[in-house]
Amino acid sequence: MDQDFLPLKGTDHIEFYVGNAKQSAHFYQHAFGFQMMAYSGPETGTKSKASYVLQQGKICLVLTSSLFPDTEISRHVMAHGDGVKVLALWVDDAERSYMTTVDRGAVSVMAPQTYQDEFGEVVISAIHTYGDTIHKFVERSGYSGPFLPGYQSREDSFTVVPVGLKYVDHCVGNVILGEMDQWVAFYEKVMGFNLLVTFDDQDISTEYSALMSKVVSNGNGYIKFPINEPAEGKKKSQIEEYIEFYQGPGVQHIALATDDILFTVAELRNRGVEFLRVPEVYYEDLTDRVGAIDEAIESLKQLNILVDRDEEGYLLQIFTKPVQDRPTVFYEIIQRKGAKSFGKGNFKALFEAIEREQALRGNL
Repeated sequence: MDQDFLPLKGTDHIEFYVGNAKQSAHFYQHAFGFQMMAYSGPETGTKSKASYVLQQGKICLVLTSSLFPDTEISRHVMAHGDGVKVLALWVDDAERSYMTTVDRGAVSVMAPQTYQDEFGEVVISAIHTYGDTIHKFVERSGYSGPFLPGYQSREDSFTVVPVGLKYVDHCVGNVILGEMDQWVAFYEKVMGFNLLVTFDDQDISTEYSALMSKVVSNGNGYIKFPINEPAEGKKKSQIEEYIEFYQGPGVQHIALATDDILFTVAELRNRGVEFLRVPEVYYEDLTDRVGAIDEAIESLKQLNILVDRDEEGYLLQIFTKPVQDRPTVFYEIIQRKGAKSFGKGNFKALFEAIEREQALRGNL
């Protein structure tokens, strides 16, 4: 297989279009421990928008707001609420990445452009993916500045304490019924990804609703994109609720890795981050289900952290509630202890936890 014709070095950044980037940045600084790294706006010569660049470990988030009502950013926020616009991929050659993917059927967003300042140059190109989401290819080997040309270095104005988040483990997309296989094929054909694992409606279902999911990964495994679609059920699934409120396909959640989930989740809870809850009964036969683990069951129970095992080890995971008023984007905190999987053993408990939240919103 022509596997790595599109070499990817990792996630460069994830850009959100939001209603108020300044206040969103404060939330991520205080609640999630992201530190300010750079800024672009009227003070740096960018007249129509403001962007705040936040970093923790290898994770880079960009929060962007429009300063005027009739712009692409404003229209995106009007339609979707705060949501992910850009999943940017770090590459050695942004022009080759663009030409190769467009030749293979990608729809162009932006032909390669070179941006320069006193720190060097960055080459960026972009293609469409599901919904209004895009992939940017970012080539920054010739650049030593704080983020990109047009941005100025900016530090936190108050003490920000990181919570131990290290890197983006995976990003999950929700698409409408019948489109999952189309987008899996896109990643396989256009970007050279491999199908890693498939979950059907028997794997991810409750009495009321179900979903189907396929996970695609690039050659070196640095980039993993699960793609979800709803399945037939008695009531509205979480994917249908997302699509209704997001007004179409989009990024559902971002999984952030930590080396110490007990510390990370305790810190996040102390700072007001809200998580989904599973019943205490989940922990009664946990050791029977997953075998011996390093962590004390009581500590996991106290923080409501879930555990699952595969052939290569185990993982610990927990999911936040949506981080904006619309029930759309949320986060997963994950610690892998050998496991390469995605917590299949926890799907039912998590799905039921999400349904309880849906019921509270009147959307089940």
